[in-house]
Amino acid sequence: MTSRKIEVLSPRLANQIAAGEVVERPASVVKELIENCLDAGATRIDIDIEQGGVKLIRVRDNGRGIGKDDLPLALARHATSKVYSLDELEALNSLGFRGEALASVASVSRLTLTSKPAAQDTAWQVSAQGRDMAVDLTPAAHTDGTSVEVRDLFFNTPARRKFLRTEKTEFNHLEEVVKRQALARFDVGFSLSHNGRTIHALRPAATPAEQQRRIAQLLNPDFMNNALVIETERAGLTMTGWVGLPTFSRSSADMQYFFVNGRVVRDKVIAHAVKQAYRDVLYNGRHACFVLYLELDNAAVDVNVHPTKHEVRFRDQRLVHDFLFSQLHRALAEYRPDGQSLTADSTIEAMPPKATGLAAGEFSGQSSLSMNEAPTAQFANAAGSHSIAQTANGYAQQSSGVTEQLAAYQQLVTPADQPQTQSDIPPLGFAVAQLHGVYILSQSEHGLIMVDMHAAHERITYERMKQQYDQQAVQAQPLLVPLSLSLSEREADVAEQFAELLLSFGLVVDRIAPETVSIRQVPVFLQQSNAAELVRSVLADFVEHETSDAILAHRNEILSTMACHGSVRANRQLTVPEMNALLRDMERTERSGQCNHGRPTWTQLTMKDLDKLFLRGR
Repeated sequence: MTSRKIEVLSPRLANQIAAGEVVERPASVVKELIENCLDAGATRIDIDIEQGGVKLIRVRDNGRGIGKDDLPLALARHATSKVYSLDELEALNSLGFRGEALASVASVSRLTLTSKPAAQDTAWQVSAQGRDMAVDLTPAAHTDGTSVEVRDLFFNTPARRKFLRTEKTEFNHLEEVVKRQALARFDVGFSLSHNGRTIHALRPAATPAEQQRRIAQLLNPDFMNNALVIETERAGLTMTGWVGLPTFSRSSADMQYFFVNGRVVRDKVIAHAVKQAYRDVLYNGRHACFVLYLELDNAAVDVNVHPTKHEVRFRDQRLVHDFLFSQLHRALAEYRPDGQSLTADSTIEAMPPKATGLAAGEFSGQSSLSMNEAPTAQFANAAGSHSIAQTANGYAQQSSGVTEQLAAYQQLVTPADQPQTQSDIPPLGFAVAQLHGVYILSQSEHGLIMVDMHAAHERITYERMKQQYDQQAVQAQPLLVPLSLSLSEREADVAEQFAELLLSFGLVVDRIAPETVSIRQVPVFLQQSNAAELVRSVLADFVEHETSDAILAHRNEILSTMACHGSVRANRQLTVPEMNALLRDMERTERSGQCNHGRPTWTQLTMKDLDKLFLRGR
């Protein structure tokens, strides 16, 4: 290859190269223009789109505007009003600042910029064609604020235009940009139209109710019905927003919005912290939903690490990660069926409930009722094998008052575990029946509660075992007669190699032959389980992870496996006191709304739902 002389790029080519960094598609243009509007103090932004943004993008605001003398500079490279020094760059508090966004857009489109500051009598307009970047300055008619009109995007770079998708796809990307900005700035009104049709018309949202209404309009009304409110502050970090309950999850990460100092960001530290917080309650392959806002000192975050400013870099990543994880983890853990949870330095509240049938997530706090208003007719063992007559007789024979129910329950729990008052209907109500040996049916203040008894007991056992393990005190019970178990030689090797680790999980397993072990002790919570199957499952996990460090890193998975073996199985008939004891345990246990695998443990049908099923009131 022959050597070529080094030459300075022409302004047009330099702008087109810069455009490749910040103008990927129409959505990229809209993002840059909206950020400029917000930096100008706009409280109203109107976006008009034609043909997915390829034919026309028009963004108009009521901000401070640009003076006549500054208009030509607005389309010049490396010209900005937002950063004058390195100190300002390192503590940036504006959204757009790179200095070449408008110049880049103008280099690949036909751009017109019209603006009028309030102190200026007349509006002025500049326009530029992509070919020569020559700027024409003319008077124009315009109210206070600025309008940017971008036509024929990539008209002079056909290779770039070929990479654009269909009109619908490009508009979907563009609409997502508007959604994110509308979620970032509740104080600003937004409107979006496409091909003359209004898509969004959002007024400024000042109150919490108005903000929740905007989120429901932009995302999904069900999100607000299944969300916890987060308000927490620590070590100079403040986090507010909404996180979806684990029972309200998505197959993709399309309902995850995180904002740092008002800027929409995607960050690996944030993503990992949130994923870890949901790890113990989310079903495999599902994604959490959240709208969260993190505020911190501008100097503690670097936003100039990516051309599009989607990514940030925290100066103390560990602090941010631990703060996010601990606060979200605690919020999810402390949420109870009564729908309220308060901590010393944070407030976590459930949104007001709205019944959505069997798919409803959680429900609100229960108000007090007098004793004689509580359910008085209870029955159990109403499995499918019972005849109608047997069920009716069982109902009559087992009818009892709430006082008797609580007396029976008191025999199953310690005094410290008892409810503080006995005059209230508990959040999960009182058991009235067991269905096919699988589900507990309970009458609550608001209607019918259905509980998957195995899933619920599995979570309760799992949480207790985790707590004991963390305290290095897994309560164990020696077997009256040691149990001999045949294994593969590899499994027996693992049992011998990791005997001390097995002991930390409450298991004592001795090797007595090349392919035989003796089980001498199991955790108290699991004494009713099949000890042989329990040990086989735990050893299988040990074999998979191979090293002690890997085993400890996956200790929750191993404890979850053990808890599954120790939980009540399907088709086991429970008495009414046993069912009520399980309901009370659920109300006291962290994360009891989901089993160890992320499935919901209970749901409800309100009286309104039941009336609808039977067409009552029509």
